[in-house]
Amino acid sequence: MSTNNWLEGRHALVTGGGTGIGASAATHLHSAGAKVSLLGRRLGPLERTAAIVSGSVHQCDVTDRAAIEQAFAAARAANGPIEMLIVNAGIAESAPFAKMTRDSWDRIIAVNLTAAFESVQAALPDLLASENGRLVFVASVASLRGVPYAAHYAASKHGLLGLMRSLAAEYAKTKLTVNAVCPGYVDTPMTDQSVARVSQITGRSEEQARGAITNMNASGRLVDPDGIGTMILTLCLPKSRDINGAAVTIDGGTSA
Repeated sequence: MSTNNWLEGRHALVTGGGTGIGASAATHLHSAGAKVSLLGRRLGPLERTAAIVSGSVHQCDVTDRAAIEQAFAAARAANGPIEMLIVNAGIAESAPFAKMTRDSWDRIIAVNLTAAFESVQAALPDLLASENGRLVFVASVASLRGVPYAAHYAASKHGLLGLMRSLAAEYAKTKLTVNAVCPGYVDTPMTDQSVARVSQITGRSEEQARGAITNMNASGRLVDPDGIGTMILTLCLPKSRDINGAAVTIDGGTSA
């Protein structure tokens, strides 16, 4: 069976859709026929990805509930009811716990967890009305274990997994499925930023810092974003209706 029409005419909204995992998810969903709306802060990356997926672009700060509501309304106007929501927007920072600031904690929780709550509430009526509603959170292996020097990030991602499992249980008897993907270190701009931070904090060269981060994956390589995009597509397919409440690790065996 051709994959070209599995999602024909259905609307997928991707937060943080301009680069990395979000862009890959958008590309894979588009390849299966979905209409795609891309949300994010930076217009340039959103427009570049939108040109590839023939998508609509909605500039949005996901920490602002009013901005979310406005962007989701514009996405509906462009592409119809939201039948698939990919909650991907996120940030990462690092610091020893004793030196972690409240501002940093609040910033991480606001983007990685509270914005997910706000985004899901904004899309929930559409998702529940769909014959095949799909909600996919982009979590992390940091959802599953502690992370030294990134307690706030790990806490936000643990919270995201708790949110996913709670919604999966609450809506289990509906046609909405709720799942998460939990990547290890991925070859994305976010990892590039982590490399720069490690280099700055430790005094290592960026090459050494990248090697150290890469080796935190058991495979000894960074995860390919397209592998994550493929899994997100799989979770969104109508035939995946019995996959619900799953936290799918994509980390080269790190969590094995």
